[in-house]
Amino acid sequence: QVQLVESGGGSVQAGGSLRLSCAAYGYTYSLYCMGWFRQAPGKEREWVAVIDSDDNTNYADSVKGRFTISQDSAKNNLYLQMNSLKPEDTAMYSCVARTNSCVRGRFDLYNYWGQGTQVTVSS
Repeated sequence: QVQLVESGGGSVQAGGSLRLSCAAYGYTYSLYCMGWFRQAPGKEREWVAVIDSDDNTNYADSVKGRFTISQDSAKNNLYLQMNSLKPEDTAMYSCVARTNSCVRGRFDLYNYWGQGTQVTVSS
């Protein structure tokens, strides 16, 4: 089993930056893909970015050029650097992990997910 614990959320003004972290515990050697999803109140869950064990990355169009996903060499910590934040980025951000190749947009195909960390961007 794997546990994912997010941190780093908070409140920031538009144009600001935040860095989210996700610590993975347990059988992390089994993980091949990790990523971030987000969900705003009243909206569907939206995938944000993913990264695989070879450090290949993929981003949603809505965050491309502003967000950067990364992981440490041991693959135990996942990060999301968020720059030029917009009010529409306000959401609960959840870390996810999968034992197979990355899948965009399919939260249900991820084996593990964290409790989430809230990001609020004010105008």
